[in-house]
Amino acid sequence: MTRTRPITFLASAAVIPLTALAVAACGGGGAATASPPKTSTGASATLGVASSSLGSILVNSTGRTLYLFKADVGAKSACTGACATAWPPLLATGKPTAGTGLTASKLATITRSDGTQQVTYNGHPVYLFIKDKKPGQTTGQGVTAFGAAWYALTPAGNQISTLPTTSGGGYGY
Repeated sequence: MTRTRPITFLASAAVIPLTALAVAACGGGGAATASPPKTSTGASATLGVASSSLGSILVNSTGRTLYLFKADVGAKSACTGACATAWPPLLATGKPTAGTGLTASKLATITRSDGTQQVTYNGHPVYLFIKDKKPGQTTGQGVTAFGAAWYALTPAGNQISTLPTTSGGGYGY
């Protein structure tokens, strides 16, 4: 009888993460009206375009909004440490891919101070925002944090200066 107890415990312990994984995989939809971005060949892309309350915006391969940081000078990131925790840089391990509606020649990478490769678009290092939990959310739009403002990007790679049409709160840090 003592032999079945550890097996039962292990089986129960395995069920919990599997259940969490299944729930996460079925996560709710978001404000984005596009599925994850694709290249013209149908492959998954690093960057794409989605519709949001701000209009057409630049998104990552899971549909999450990408932002620029006004403190960045040229193609050099000024966001490290706590900033990079709240605003994770979009990193690439290979050549990033431009989805439909984007200009591949505007897509590049830079080497961050920690040696990782950060994706840039139209010369801007791009970031996610930790408070954007679902595809299409734009809660980081217009936030001033870590010394400068953050803005979502248009498919042309320019900042969007308008605020979201939906009310929210809790901007900034």
